[in-house]
Amino acid sequence: MNKILKLTIVLFLVCAVVAGVLGVVNELTYETIEEQNRIKTERAYAAVLPSEGYEEVAFDEEANPTIDAISKCTNGAGYVVMTTFSGSQGKITLAVGVDNDYKCTGISVISHSETSGLGANAASTAEVGVNWRAQFVGEDKNVALSKTGGNIDALSGATITSRSITGAVATAIVAVESLG
Repeated sequence: MNKILKLTIVLFLVCAVVAGVLGVVNELTYETIEEQNRIKTERAYAAVLPSEGYEEVAFDEEANPTIDAISKCTNGAGYVVMTTFSGSQGKITLAVGVDNDYKCTGISVISHSETSGLGANAASTAEVGVNWRAQFVGEDKNVALSKTGGNIDALSGATITSRSITGAVATAIVAVESLG
């Protein structure tokens, strides 16, 4: 019994020290991580609809639960919609550019947890990812996968990811239309 108590105390102390170290590392890196996330988001916005700046606008959050933010381009080119939704393996965060004619100007995957080599190709900088994302340019709120009558070819082996992103683009365009 004494041996079990001793092992429990040692295990507790090891866990406490490791938790403390992790807490300190988190505090030391928090601002750097936030800055990197901000830069990544700015680059995604610029990739889908270039502008000198972006101003966040109010939208109906209750009607659009997957939309995180809608930002209007200060140059009047349209809007950038930030949306987070479920993919095949977890959450996907996507920036969608929408012009004043309610057409998609581009998409950029900001973060995801999709399967490497399958759903992760949606965010890839390789030819497969770039070409797949380019299909969305010029699409409207009726965007759909080719297997359901649309113009978007699904990523091979990643139908759920393809369907989720296509649905998110349609939702983003509808959200911008609802702004009036």
